[in-house]
Amino acid sequence: MDSVRTDSGSQNHSRLIQDILAQHADQRGSLLPILHAVQDVLGYIPDDAVSQIAAGIQRSRAEVHGVIHFYTHFRTAPPARLQVEVCRAESCQACGGEALYRHAEQRVAGQPADQVSLSSVYCLGLCAQSPAVMVNGRPHARVTAEQLDVLLER
Repeated sequence: MDSVRTDSGSQNHSRLIQDILAQHADQRGSLLPILHAVQDVLGYIPDDAVSQIAAGIQRSRAEVHGVIHFYTHFRTAPPARLQVEVCRAESCQACGGEALYRHAEQRVAGQPADQVSLSSVYCLGLCAQSPAVMVNGRPHARVTAEQLDVLLER
């Protein structure tokens, strides 16, 4: 992931968010680009950012909150150090994606949530090269259990 994390508090968050809002000030339909920008910079969208974003684009806090929770891409907590997404769409299922997901579950079992996250996704756009996984934002195609083990060890 190319994001830069900052843990120096909500005051720094506030300044960063203010800068992002200023960059999108004249843009119609700016909520999604703003949310993406905040997550790119902070690694997630903190709860204290929702009110500031809502006020900055003259939307309700509930509307901003709803958009954040509608799209599974947005995170409201800092991401795990290792993020693993296994495609479970039809093509990947047909090529062993379900077994690969079960293997991944076994490999990450017992790991702290701040270290490893495992999630299902439905299509990484690599259908002709199934099964596919994404590790820390990098796609991998035709992945076997052994290859996944290597990716997890890196």
